[in-house]
Amino acid sequence: MRKSQKSRINAANTQPIEDKLPLFSNGVHLTDKELLACQTLAQALPEKRARAKASLAGHRASAIKGRGMEFAEVRQYQNGDDVRTIDWRVTARTGKTHTKLFVEERERPIIILLDLSHSLYFGSSLLLQSVQAAHLATTLAWSAINHGDKVGALIASEQAHIELKPRSRQQGILQLVSNLKQVHGEQLSQLSTQERDPDHMFHACQRLRRLAKPGSLIWIISDGSHFTPSCLAPLSELKRHCDMGAFLITDPLRQGKLNLPKQFQLPVIERNKKILLDRKGYDQWLASQLSTQAHFIDMMDKLNIDTRSIDSGLRLNEQLGAFR
Repeated sequence: MRKSQKSRINAANTQPIEDKLPLFSNGVHLTDKELLACQTLAQALPEKRARAKASLAGHRASAIKGRGMEFAEVRQYQNGDDVRTIDWRVTARTGKTHTKLFVEERERPIIILLDLSHSLYFGSSLLLQSVQAAHLATTLAWSAINHGDKVGALIASEQAHIELKPRSRQQGILQLVSNLKQVHGEQLSQLSTQERDPDHMFHACQRLRRLAKPGSLIWIISDGSHFTPSCLAPLSELKRHCDMGAFLITDPLRQGKLNLPKQFQLPVIERNKKILLDRKGYDQWLASQLSTQAHFIDMMDKLNIDTRSIDSGLRLNEQLGAFR
């Protein structure tokens, strides 16, 4: 369901929607400015000191003891140890040669699987779910860049799969912002004429398996509508070698959070068609939406992937608790 951005008023508050929108955003279209502005929000995200599995040198502490900056422990000297790491104080105190060990720093590429299927171009309160998904993806990317990690992405839609190999610093974030804006705009212009591919998320998961190297951290961002049982196999294989987390993008109308009158006719665009829902029709439609969301969460649970919910009816900076 889409409404005019200039006329929308929050039912619970007479403050115009425009005053609640994120910086530079109109809730429907994406701009460079609003995505680049997510850098400020990324600085507020809690940092998690995860131990990376990748074999490349970087800024993440790994479980491997070696040459690094962070002290780990002291043990007796062994043949082949670097004499420069000998701990002379412990050696003098014990009478036996000891050497220092440090936590070796490893690089952890961040890969974002961003679902921009037609079902996410839906919004009842503040933002389209697709816009919220784009804000979330960009914020996670900025956070990774701030921590010295490389960022890559797989942007998936019915029309195309855009693979962005992990890149560092500004290169990684700029390629994501550019492609995000392009794909989002193309999807908006083709909503009424899109061809449906029921297996496009399965194909995206297969592509992700080739894009993500062992040791990567993978974020899945989706409304869950197109994750079929066939997605389990490639995601399960990825989970054996990568850390994974998921974000479920929801909408107040799709969760039954809006106060609706007893009798109404609600226009909703569903599967490229406009339908009118009365109370009975809405209850049936809502049950289907909740079932789809529960199916996605259940799939992630089977893979031992933690799923966090993000509401498109609220600004992202109001939902920082979901990142902890």
